[in-house]
Amino acid sequence: MFNVSKVTGDLVDWIKNWFEENGKGCNAVVAVSGGKDSSIVTALCVKALGKERVIGVLMPNGVQSDISDSLALVEHLGIRYFTLNISGAFNAVLDSMKAQNIEPSEQTVINLPPRIRMSTVYALSQTFNGRVANTCNLSEDYVGYATRYGDGAGDFSPLGNLTVDEVKKIGIYLGLPQNLVEKTPSDGLCGKSDEDKLGFTYAVLDKYIRTGVCEDPETKAKIDRLNKINAFKLKPIPSFVPDKQDI
Repeated sequence: MFNVSKVTGDLVDWIKNWFEENGKGCNAVVAVSGGKDSSIVTALCVKALGKERVIGVLMPNGVQSDISDSLALVEHLGIRYFTLNISGAFNAVLDSMKAQNIEPSEQTVINLPPRIRMSTVYALSQTFNGRVANTCNLSEDYVGYATRYGDGAGDFSPLGNLTVDEVKKIGIYLGLPQNLVEKTPSDGLCGKSDEDKLGFTYAVLDKYIRTGVCEDPETKAKIDRLNKINAFKLKPIPSFVPDKQDI
């Protein structure tokens, strides 16, 4: 049984302690997408550090249809925030590629905005004496559903060992608006939900992660395959180590 009050309290303490050791007096800087993960990470940081030390970054790529959710979150928590549109940078990179007859792949176009957003978050973080929050959860990380050096980056990861179901329970416990906690997860780029793209539900994935049980063999095989081929995303960059006698 998931003890939401105990885990939430421990998590808040963990954030406090992390900042004491790695950024005493620094601000937490969070990319606020309007989805459950960034909303809950922001709320946890407010509870741990106080709203004066939390900065939200809204980063539409041109027009963002659901930016009202991001605005609702920062207003609900009463935090300082900035809106930095990344469309100029995004289009500049693609235009530069096309000018050299390079046709970007579909995956390139999908992953470029998260990487530009993370660069933008770090630019703001360095400007305001900050530390960048990673907003990924365990379920996404388990199947590699995060952009390497995009939303998969950050300085500290509050939700990295919690499943989607557990994250939602924390959001409700923290009193966040239910529409933000229960919002259908989507990258906002391809018109499909995360579950549509993955081919299975987070409920099925969460159960498999926590119990090892997945009734459908095909789904189990798909999850195992995604976990295997994406494991590198969570590991440090491998580096060559020469033999000691050779250096």
